[in-house]
Amino acid sequence: MNLQNSVALVTGGSSGIGRAIAQTLKAAGARVAITGRDEKRLSEAAASLEAFPIRADASNEADVERTYRDVLKQFGDLDILVNNAGFGIFKNLVDFDKASFDSVFATNVTGAMLMGREAARIFIKRQRGNIVNIASTAALRGATNGTAYYASKFALRGMSECWRAELRRHNIRVFLVNPSEVITDFAARAGFAHKVNDSKLRGEEIAHIVKAILEMDDRGFTPEVSVFATNPQD
Repeated sequence: MNLQNSVALVTGGSSGIGRAIAQTLKAAGARVAITGRDEKRLSEAAASLEAFPIRADASNEADVERTYRDVLKQFGDLDILVNNAGFGIFKNLVDFDKASFDSVFATNVTGAMLMGREAARIFIKRQRGNIVNIASTAALRGATNGTAYYASKFALRGMSECWRAELRRHNIRVFLVNPSEVITDFAARAGFAHKVNDSKLRGEEIAHIVKAILEMDDRGFTPEVSVFATNPQD
């Protein structure tokens, strides 16, 4: 597709991978809306990126529906949904509580479904469109303390496969992108020590691959791609 003048909605676009994707799409000529929960951070990112801000919680159905009304009112159309909003809580299985588990799934799975549903309704009418689901290499394997987060990313991968089966006949492309250990503030919010590490991935590398897969001619698409650091040093 030609990104020039396309309309993209990036959830969780005020920081980390989402912000990098929004910036890259904007630089390629797209008109970009970003969502986020933190109003201050969202406003700052929108001003910096010259993007359209929408304060919204992806796990809240009313917020999701309002997000699409706002996008269509602002731009009149939609070409790309980037389902990026997500977070993680990491605990041993024996220490996990239902509230924590449910909160991860509410955003990472239910929120992605709600966003995807509303985008699909628009795209089916147009008989074209693009959904980019940002998962993780956690969608490919398990790990200690990963019960909720890893399960949510496996679910996102499964939903992506279902959406492809349903939506390809409408010329809608569904992509899954699996980043591996990107250095953003995600780790700090999940309770891990956050430190700069120039040998590991940045949001820019994930934004690069998102732009690249979108720009393939619409007759083809890359169903799934993983991005690894070449030689990460801890």
